[in-house]
Amino acid sequence: MSVSVPRPKPTETSKVPPAGAAAAPLENGDRLTRAEFERRYDAMPTLKKAELIEGEVYMPSPVRHGQHSHPHTRLVSWLANYETETPGVEAGDNGSIRLDLDNEPQPDAYLMIRPEWGGKVRISEDDFIEGAPELVAEIAPSGASYDLGRKLDVYRRSGVCEYLVWRVLDRQIDWFVNRDGRFETMAAAEGGVLRSTVFPGLWLAADALVLGQKMTVKEVLQAGLSSREHAEFVARLERARNV
Repeated sequence: MSVSVPRPKPTETSKVPPAGAAAAPLENGDRLTRAEFERRYDAMPTLKKAELIEGEVYMPSPVRHGQHSHPHTRLVSWLANYETETPGVEAGDNGSIRLDLDNEPQPDAYLMIRPEWGGKVRISEDDFIEGAPELVAEIAPSGASYDLGRKLDVYRRSGVCEYLVWRVLDRQIDWFVNRDGRFETMAAAEGGVLRSTVFPGLWLAADALVLGQKMTVKEVLQAGLSSREHAEFVARLERARNV
């Protein structure tokens, strides 16, 4: 299955406020430039999450434990364990990512190769990621979520190599691979294991993750980390760092 959605045409954009003007609060549906979005976000220190998608502000509802917070923790733990064994690779949790002038998502998790180790992202002087991480992951309630709509298209178009969406209520994990500018669903390997094409050794027992079988998830990832392909990837990263 491949996914490609036409980019919506922009409507109105926000005007540049006068110098020294107080920042208005962010509101769902605001049409803003990225600079104005960041200015208003910075002025709301108690706000935990807001995203700019195709120039429009999205502010999610309060987070439930079983439908988001706990699955989020399990997903991030899986990525963090991969990072521990893979030099030059870093996982992130809810970091704002500057993809382009209309898009600054704040994904639930991501995995990237540091630029000095051959990765494609940049780290700005004010410590933001600029450009698309190699892998982005989101926790979504169902297939109706905007994570599988406008945001999916933004990630695809921006060059995210792999996109993982855990549809919690559907008890399903979708893992898309960007091939020639189109997201295609990853085919599972033997035993139903999903294996990253960008991060060798990043193996996921998707059914076990959904069912809460933590030891199985850990054992499958460890098998990936012990594989020859992961050792070769680490060696490539080391060579890239020395260039």
